[in-house]
Amino acid sequence: MPRGRYSLHDPHDHTPLGEEHFHCAPGPSGWRYVSQLIAPDGEHRGSLDLAIDELGRPIRLEANASSWQVRGAAIDGVTWVRTDPLGAEATEGNVRAPGFTGTSPAFLIATARLLRLDPGAPATRVRLVALTDPVLAPRTVDQAWALLRREEHATDSGPLLVDAYQVSALDTGEVHTIHMAGDVVLSAPGIELEHLETPPSTFER
Repeated sequence: MPRGRYSLHDPHDHTPLGEEHFHCAPGPSGWRYVSQLIAPDGEHRGSLDLAIDELGRPIRLEANASSWQVRGAAIDGVTWVRTDPLGAEATEGNVRAPGFTGTSPAFLIATARLLRLDPGAPATRVRLVALTDPVLAPRTVDQAWALLRREEHATDSGPLLVDAYQVSALDTGEVHTIHMAGDVVLSAPGIELEHLETPPSTFER
């Protein structure tokens, strides 16, 4: 069960956004990721609990930030309920999309699992519902994912396969590179892996 810490920062001006303390593990029905978000001043900023099935579809999502909460799952695309800080009202949403995305590294792992790309294959387009900071506002985004290469790196605990993805935002044209090993993001825009207690878990194809 990988357990560790990511540092988060604004990908454009590098303003520190805090840390994400996480643990994750594959299971009989898929994969689960649980994390706590800590602001730069040490205050609790939110949490995430994401479970996906063996095909990468979200079977349970619970995200909390700035007293807002979103619960969602893969139902007729993806369906969610967003609750305001006072709990006075809740808004529902549904989009014909296969998954969610956001600032957490968990969403990158989930999307990669959903697409299951082969190295060197043409880019695949995917529509996702982004939960945008700081209040988890849902927004539909279109991305193109390509697995550029898969390389083996020697480590103290044995060989480590690292995947390099190219992710393009189709609305802005921005292109980013993301490096992952199993169910851990090594680096991505706004994300750096600072500490990892145990090696990443690997997924069966």
